Amino acid sequence: MTGRRLVAGRQVGFPACQRLLERKRLRDNFPADRYDALVSGGGQAAAVNAAGHRQREPPPIPWCVRPMLSLQSTSSDRWLAQVDAHLEEILIDHAHCEKKAAGVAMNLLFSYVDHVGLARSMTEIVTEELAHFHLVLDLLQRRGIPFRKLCPSSYGQRLHELVRKQEPERAVDRLLVAGLIEARSCERFAQLRDHVSDRELSEFYGGLFESEARHHSTYVRLAHDFAGEDTVRDRLQWLAEQEAAIIANGDSLPRMHS
Repeated sequence: MTGRRLVAGRQVGFPACQRLLERKRLRDNFPADRYDALVSGGGQAAAVNAAGHRQREPPPIPWCVRPMLSLQSTSSDRWLAQVDAHLEEILIDHAHCEKKAAGVAMNLLFSYVDHVGLARSMTEIVTEELAHFHLVLDLLQRRGIPFRKLCPSSYGQRLHELVRKQEPERAVDRLLVAGLIEARSCERFAQLRDHVSDRELSEFYGGLFESEARHHSTYVRLAHDFAGEDTVRDRLQWLAEQEAAIIANGDSLPRMHS
């Protein structure tokens, strides 16, 4: 294996190949104008430097914190301080998060197997999340960090407590909560990409976070199979407000969603 692959007639290494494929998938999930804003940091005008090359000013907040990804807040300096002080624990927790994300998708598949479109989408997400789990395990191994059990943060539990009990409202909430967790992961990956000085980690998280945006889009789209557009929009808005409050309160444990 050379670790290189032909994409659109070009030979590229795996990280670059992964990013190209993710952007193609994003194009399939977002209208053209929203896709352009998503990958460009919100569509700020490009500047021209002294050498005459066009360059884009960095966005004031990570590009994935946009209405299209539903989040109502950005991560605080408190979390970045946890990253600086406890990076190994954050990385270990990330592996657990990918494993749990695969479990969430599998549970949705079993709960709503009669919805064929949902079943197909969940099998794809399960496969991708487990592939990401393996990537994080490989990262830990390269760094000599033993993978081990960790006590999870309260973030996921507190979000799932908001899920209503009766169907089809329960299906809507489960899908939207899953989508919000993916959106927050996207935002956290962008923060890590831009914050850490470690080049390998920066490139690693830069190569992962686009898939989280696509997963968010998939979960929100599937919620419309169980309720009308207005109902989904209003419920997503309310859940996003609750998610922002939960993440603002934080957690004393250094975790990906603390």
